Amino acid sequence: MVRLGVVEGEYHWHRHADDDEFFYVIEGELFIDLEERTVQLHPRQALVIPKGVLHRPRAPKRTVMLMVEKTGIVPTGDKE
Repeated sequence: MVRLGVVEGEYHWHRHADDDEFFYVIEGELFIDLEERTVQLHPRQALVIPKGVLHRPRAPKRTVMLMVEKTGIVPTGDKE
């Protein structure tokens, strides 16, 4: 499934136990905090978060992104 997200602000720390998650930034800037580092994505950049990896997406300003996930994935993940 491809989801179009328009976000601003901070999401909670979570993980997806059984599924990878793909983020592709169309407009704006997305930070994805991982346990040991933060990845910064600009337009036309993407990142795959492997299943089981704790992460927190955040956007300091309005950001438009695509997320590719399995149809049954729970978007909120397993909260920490």
